[in-house]
Amino acid sequence: MPDVRTAIADRPLILDGGLGTMLEARGHDLTGALWSAGVLIDAPGDVRDVHAEFVAAGAEVITTASYQLGYDNLGAAGYDGAAVDGLLAASVRLAREAAEGRAWVAASVGPFGAVRADGSEYTGDYGMTVADLARWHRRRIEVLAGAGPDLLAIETIASPAEVEAIALALEGIDVPAWISLSAASTAFEGDGLAGALAAAASAPGVVAVGANCCAPPLITTVLDRVPTGTAAVVYPNSGETWDAASRSWRGEAGAAFTEAEAWVDAGARLIGGCCRTTPADIAALAARLGGPGHSDAAVANHDRIGG
Repeated sequence: MPDVRTAIADRPLILDGGLGTMLEARGHDLTGALWSAGVLIDAPGDVRDVHAEFVAAGAEVITTASYQLGYDNLGAAGYDGAAVDGLLAASVRLAREAAEGRAWVAASVGPFGAVRADGSEYTGDYGMTVADLARWHRRRIEVLAGAGPDLLAIETIASPAEVEAIALALEGIDVPAWISLSAASTAFEGDGLAGALAAAASAPGVVAVGANCCAPPLITTVLDRVPTGTAAVVYPNSGETWDAASRSWRGEAGAAFTEAEAWVDAGARLIGGCCRTTPADIAALAARLGGPGHSDAAVANHDRIGG
């Protein structure tokens, strides 16, 4: 695989979709505090197989199952620091095995709210200083970067303060990164979104900024606020809305990528899906965008899956 930074500059790349969604479809219960991290521990083969499904569907970048891996939540479940280090590294290894040289691997760095598992990634209300958040993120980032991913997927970041903390945590890290905001977070109301995107774009090693885990119509709002000359990363949900209180999805799934061509025109260079999106959705996206890298095989797979 060529350097991912060169590829991003050359053309739009297709991301994967909802890892957790597909693990649930395989019968795994993701309602617990560890979410997909629990499947990484108990059934790593299923994690690898889901990654492979997305690659077969046309994903050119797959994201590891490390989103909700933290030293505090796993510590409470009985895992020491060395065990957590091993799980973080394993998440990268499994994705690399599934990619088989056909896709880049992005190591997922979830927000502090993901480890809390209380929906606070939609408010950014953590009650922590920037320095404390930076230290918290830095430990995981160092281990993930050391596992050899092609880039870091720093995602669902929930507040301007957490963006500032991420910028500090990335200092000296020799792996390119994208920073994707939780565009639905109430912490970005008013002018907060534009300011946070600008701060993210100036962080060390960042190659793209944007948003994920939001309704598709919010993507245009985000793209309008990405700094000029900065590549954008966008991966919305299916159109349904997560209810943190009941831990369930509400509403109707829509066509997540109906505006994909317009997103490309607005500067999106990494495009995929988040919660509730499937390999069929990613195959449809690959077929829709076409062009170099989105092969006839991906189009054929889209038809086979029934997208």
